[in-house]
Amino acid sequence: MSIKIRVMIVDDEERFRVATQKVLERRGFEVITAESGEEALERLDKAPQVVVLDIRMAGMDGLTALGLIKARKPKIPVIMLTGHGTGESAEEALAAGAYDFLAKPCDIDLLATKIYEAGHVPGTDSEMEKTVGEVMIPLAEYETARPNQTLGYAVRALRASFSPRTLSGSLIESGQRSLLVLSDGEVKGVLSVRGLMEALLPAYIHADLPSTASTIRYSPMFWKGLFTSETKKLMDRKVSDVMTEAPPEVDIEANLMEAAYLMVSLRQRRLAVMAWGQCQGIIREEELFFEIERIASEG
Repeated sequence: MSIKIRVMIVDDEERFRVATQKVLERRGFEVITAESGEEALERLDKAPQVVVLDIRMAGMDGLTALGLIKARKPKIPVIMLTGHGTGESAEEALAAGAYDFLAKPCDIDLLATKIYEAGHVPGTDSEMEKTVGEVMIPLAEYETARPNQTLGYAVRALRASFSPRTLSGSLIESGQRSLLVLSDGEVKGVLSVRGLMEALLPAYIHADLPSTASTIRYSPMFWKGLFTSETKKLMDRKVSDVMTEAPPEVDIEANLMEAAYLMVSLRQRRLAVMAWGQCQGIIREEELFFEIERIASEG
């Protein structure tokens, strides 16, 4: 059962509010924003289920706003955002009734998980368990390449995907470490580091070893410089020459056990999440691990 959580983001930094709202809405949350503690109090009539509140703001600070929010809405969970060197403030926030606190810069995966945990209505395991669509990485947030682009371009894009992306000064988007290969909106394949390494190996290395003196060229001791030369030759080839096949598909409303079963039985690390005949995102083994850790931490 999918539950759409309404969350209010309270922060006096416009870039953070806009970036956070955009990313959380892509992940299925309903988001309202406030630029101050005063506005947050006014917007409580919008019935947010979770509040994400910055401690340091101009005007009314976060701790004051927290106290007033809890006075009016005692049961609403409030996640506090703390800057560097605000450990004492974080402890004060918890003592004042905050649900949890996160330090800036804030990883969006962790923030989304905390909001989901805070906003879930108590119920059975089946009611509380997320769907594939709720934990996937939306397609718009996944690095992609086209089949006819060069591997030189793809390598640069793949390298960028290794590093978390800072969407604003205080929001970090985790990288995915692979590229989806798209053509006309359809997933054609995946470009991974393993695929690149396999493509680097010269054809003769794959061939049967001869029994003559020419075997000397097959010895690793004579491969000095080969990695560099093969890499340079590879960069002008097309992505379609190296990509692996498209990942198996799973429905956006499927449960997580189905995703786990498909990954294990098909020996896949990722699945294409489908809805209305179109790919909507990717779910990887990492997303399933995050859910395993979340459930385990709940006891």
